[in-house]
Amino acid sequence: MGAAEAILLTVVTAAVPLLLAAIGELVVERSGVLNLGVEGMMIMGAAGGFAAATLSGSPYIGIFGGLAAGIVMAALFAFVTLFLVANQVASGLALSLLGLGLSGIIGEPFVGTPGTKLPALAVPVLSDIPLVGKVLFAQDILVYAAAAITFGVWWFLYRTRGGLIVRAVGDNHGSAHALGYPVIRVRLLAILFGGACAGLAGAYLSLAYTPLWIENMTAGRGWIALALVVFASWLPARVVVGALLFGAVSILQFHAQAMGLGIPSQFLSSLPYLVTILVLVLISSNRSVLRVNTPASLGRPFVPDR
Repeated sequence: MGAAEAILLTVVTAAVPLLLAAIGELVVERSGVLNLGVEGMMIMGAAGGFAAATLSGSPYIGIFGGLAAGIVMAALFAFVTLFLVANQVASGLALSLLGLGLSGIIGEPFVGTPGTKLPALAVPVLSDIPLVGKVLFAQDILVYAAAAITFGVWWFLYRTRGGLIVRAVGDNHGSAHALGYPVIRVRLLAILFGGACAGLAGAYLSLAYTPLWIENMTAGRGWIALALVVFASWLPARVVVGALLFGAVSILQFHAQAMGLGIPSQFLSSLPYLVTILVLVLISSNRSVLRVNTPASLGRPFVPDR
């Protein structure tokens, strides 16, 4: 494997968990709900996925474990914000803190335990293409799933009646309710989908990216995924570009250290988060872009008429 191919491979693997978490959160926000608990759902997915894979001996069972953990955390958030009408920002922050604590408890027995890595599924002939063959066609199932989910979200939001309803609920939940659309049900399903994607993102970290359990192994990726949604202006295609960009920045520190550039490791480790702040500042300065694509009802609670 050449140096360029190795770099592309590491960029893709670093981008996948960001893409999964961000595309799920994009659907949640398109429905008008702001869930800041992505980090908590991701870390629970990592812990649940690793625990399920280790206990069963199958990484594929681990995928379902991570998926289930993310959905359970999302269901808790949905219950608190949709049915108890709690503040979405405070509830999301609490969910992240809860996930970090619970994952430490769940993962403690598995510290130092060798992981069960997801195997690569090479596509015959295509995986032999120079430079991009192994990058695109010799990946594990979650990489292919991330690509399929992203395309599916785009198709659903912009090519189906269900996607139109989701966007209508996010843009004006009062008008959507007046037209007879079930606002609470739409938002509930969107939140559960976002939790499933965040759980898969966490499972990817503990089953493929670094197949072992380390406390707080998400390392802020959930917050970067939240920033990615804003960076992408709530458009699925831009989420892919943003995930690859942030993935490249994330692995830059390792290649810079290997090349002996003499840049402090602490600065390199903070680079993804510095880039996140810079991107958010630049996007916030262009209010016309935000005004066009931001769901108008984002973060606003909905209480149906009694």
